[in-house]
Amino acid sequence: MNTATNKQNNNYPWVVVGLLSIVALLNYMDRQMLSTMQEAMKVDIVELQKAESFGFLMAVFMYIYGFMSPIAGTIADRVNRKWLIVGSLLVWSAVTYGMGLATNFNQLLWLRAFMGISEALYIPAALALIADYHTGKTRSMAIAIHMTGLYIGQALGGYGATVADKFTWHTAFHWFGIIGIVYAIILSFLLKEKQTLKESVNSLKEDKIKPSLWKGLSMIFSMTAFWVILFYFAAPSLPGWATKNWLPTLFADTLHIPMKDAGPLSTIIIASSSFIGAVLIGGPLSDRWVQKNLRGRVYTSAIGLSLTIPSLILLGYGSTFYTVVGAAILFGIGFGMFDTNNMPILCQFVPSNLRATAYGFMNMVGVFAGAGITQVLGKFKDHGNFGFGFAILGAIVAVALILQLAMLRPKVQNME
Repeated sequence: MNTATNKQNNNYPWVVVGLLSIVALLNYMDRQMLSTMQEAMKVDIVELQKAESFGFLMAVFMYIYGFMSPIAGTIADRVNRKWLIVGSLLVWSAVTYGMGLATNFNQLLWLRAFMGISEALYIPAALALIADYHTGKTRSMAIAIHMTGLYIGQALGGYGATVADKFTWHTAFHWFGIIGIVYAIILSFLLKEKQTLKESVNSLKEDKIKPSLWKGLSMIFSMTAFWVILFYFAAPSLPGWATKNWLPTLFADTLHIPMKDAGPLSTIIIASSSFIGAVLIGGPLSDRWVQKNLRGRVYTSAIGLSLTIPSLILLGYGSTFYTVVGAAILFGIGFGMFDTNNMPILCQFVPSNLRATAYGFMNMVGVFAGAGITQVLGKFKDHGNFGFGFAILGAIVAVALILQLAMLRPKVQNME
């Protein structure tokens, strides 16, 4: 009996990764599907006929999401993360269902804002929970598998236009929302919170386990490395969000194909190549390299970022199927390698009781950068310079890459 129980306990950290990967899938699927549905929705909602208005609708989600991210992180470091995750999933799924009931642009704006609040509560809590369940030897791989859920959700979100084409855009939102509501109920029975340090060692003082809000923020922002991490996380978020929100449109324009085909094609390519970069390359390489060199995770992330630079130029100026698709594949691989190592690198500088808070601020700057570029690219498109907008993002990523290699020098594998 004890042997079976121990085996179950040893496997449960991977069960957590599996359970949360599905939540991550739903998280990105529900937010991503809107990016492919402009053509279907603008028939009923005339404001969406302008690319700039459509960009603003996508951006308002990110502004709210970004503002909420540090708040969500501080909450996640202080409450039961299981119920925070379950509640977040339930609310954003209900909002997704509600978007199918919207009849005007203002209703869509309010619903996207509510989605930003509820979805922001998920990522800091989920990544901190996974990091607690997985030590240095499996941390990047565990994060990589979880990120795969995001990539698959992004790909499935691309089918929003396909569902809208076969049925209606209302139906697409309704069914995607129902799926999330059902899974939230299932998750409430299967997910378990990791036993906290307070429960394990009752003799420790409360302030050593969960420092006050201001003390915690002071500890985080007094680290030079954290400021560097903020910038190197934000800079690649510009092309990261640009591809999430505008790549279907770029594919449709450059390859001269309808959106119902461009949406699935672009999102599947990015999702599958990001899976390769995260799970097959970035995760295992980082976990092995850090055992031999404390900068192994930093180097793995840097290799990934370096791949995104030429890919952005090709995305901007490519004119054939092979150049555009090849650039998208290269970008996905590089971004996957970068994406899967953000929390593991953070764990080398920030203690476990402040990781969700720290990641919340990282998420905020990344999302604000993404929200800005989403609107800017909408203006580029309206003025006929869409490809150039993608290409110039490569220069910003290059600056982040140089700063990352020069400044991030961790001294431990895992900061306790």
